[in-house]
Amino acid sequence: MKSHVRTLQIAFTYIGTIVGAGFATGQEILRFFTRYGHFALLTILLSTALFIWLGTKMMIIARRIEADSYEDFNRHLFGEKAGASISLFTMVILIGVNSIMLAGAGAIFQEHLGLPYQAGLLITILGSYFLLKRGINGILQINSLVVPLMLTLSLIIIFNTFGLPGAERFLFLQTDSSIFGAWMSPLLYTAFNLGMAQAVLVPLARHTDDEQALVRGGVLGGLGIGFMLLAAHFAMSSQMPGILQFEVPMGSIAFRLGPIVQLIYLLLIFLEIFSTFVADIYGVSVQLKQRLPIAPTLVTPLLMLICYLFSQFGFSSLLGVFYPIFGALALVWVIMLLRAPTSLPPRTGEPPSPESKGITIVAVKPAIRIRK
Repeated sequence: MKSHVRTLQIAFTYIGTIVGAGFATGQEILRFFTRYGHFALLTILLSTALFIWLGTKMMIIARRIEADSYEDFNRHLFGEKAGASISLFTMVILIGVNSIMLAGAGAIFQEHLGLPYQAGLLITILGSYFLLKRGINGILQINSLVVPLMLTLSLIIIFNTFGLPGAERFLFLQTDSSIFGAWMSPLLYTAFNLGMAQAVLVPLARHTDDEQALVRGGVLGGLGIGFMLLAAHFAMSSQMPGILQFEVPMGSIAFRLGPIVQLIYLLLIFLEIFSTFVADIYGVSVQLKQRLPIAPTLVTPLLMLICYLFSQFGFSSLLGVFYPIFGALALVWVIMLLRAPTSLPPRTGEPPSPESKGITIVAVKPAIRIRK
């Protein structure tokens, strides 16, 4: 029973880390999938397979090399010097992304609740701080609450779309976009999101004793992400091309389902931003504690202060600066992950898995040196 609970916690955390503000609003899905018409169904399936395979592979490798942070993991992928430099750049990008999430929370409070922008920032920061005092367990708990609600809303949207004219449009929707762009899109989307998720999934794997729970959690998490992609694409395809005019396309769908669903949707957008913010802050804090010669208890408040200052520049401007840069780096990162072997020795005291049998001493030495 404990193993099954851990599996669900890992799956929910995986989904909650990937699903952020861009996913919840529908802009990411519209940009990377729906606008490619009938190709989108196949590219979503490809992206789902990549999330299952690469997300699980990342967690298994992270656990076997005992990586405490994504910097340890990047050193394993790229080597000591290149890995350290890439991790430093990744940290800067993640701080920018965290600032974007924080700015998004402020925008929700201002635009939809009629409350001050700064109130949204401060509530998010204070809530995150107290949750992070629980460590990795706090992240598992918040995602175990948020993700089932997100999956439920996806089901509601699917059932509502079935009764609308044009529900079958996702199978035949035409597009003027290139085939090359359609098939590159799931690769870029998966790379970008896994590049961000490593900040959480690597320490999560390090704190998981049961490797099979990681495997099952990675598979369920990838399937859950794929299901939510399909649900949103199915709903938005039925409204094409008119839905392209909306800045929050999923919001236009949810708002037609009545005030209760509208309120639930706004709450979920905030909770998705909140859970992603908490997860990324945790991941960056773990890396900074390895680098900075200050008291560990000061790292998280200092990081939140930096994000708060950056969030004053607003949501859109930060989005335009940081996302394209990180997307290019993430594609290189995924290529290295694809090439990385999983045939590493399990941790001390555990029986070797079938794939790790027969490893020579030459293969073991690099892993030992990395852990030091």
